[in-house]
Amino acid sequence: MTGPSTASRRADAALSRRLSGYGQGLRWCFAVLLLAGALGKLTDMHGFTDVVASYRVLPGVWVAVAAWALAFCEAGFALWLMSGRQLRSAALGVTLLHCVYFGWIALALARGLQLTNCGCFGVYWPRPLTPLSLVEDGALLIAAWALFLAAERTRQSA
Repeated sequence: MTGPSTASRRADAALSRRLSGYGQGLRWCFAVLLLAGALGKLTDMHGFTDVVASYRVLPGVWVAVAAWALAFCEAGFALWLMSGRQLRSAALGVTLLHCVYFGWIALALARGLQLTNCGCFGVYWPRPLTPLSLVEDGALLIAAWALFLAAERTRQSA
C-alpha cells in the first residue's frame, strides 16, 4: 500500500525531473555553492565566528549563534536542493538567505567597514568585502529568484 509520504516523494521526484534545463543548472549550482560555503565555515567555526563578529552588527552573545545558524542553513539548503523535494520551498529559502546576505553586505559597506574577509566561504578562501561583493550577491539573489520562478512554473504546470 502506498501512503501519502510515498506519493509525495513520487510527485516531488516527477517535478524535479521536469524542471527546465536552466532550472536544473541553477538548482545544482546553488547546491554545490552552498555546500562548499557551509563546509568552509563548519571546518573552522571559531574563525568564521570571528568573521561574523567583524561585521559588528550583533551583540557578542548572538555572534556564535548566527555563525552556526548561517553555516547550518547553507548546508541544509544544499542538501534540500540535492534531494529534489519541494524545490519551490527550497528555492524560496535560498532566495531569503541571499536577501539576508545582500542586506548584511550593503549595511557593512554603507557603514564603511574595511573587512579583509567577507566570510562567503569561511576562513579558507578569504576575500575582502568590496562593492563587487554586493554585485556578486545581488547576482546570486537574482539567480535564486529565477530558480524559485522555475520551480513555481514547474509546479503550476503539473
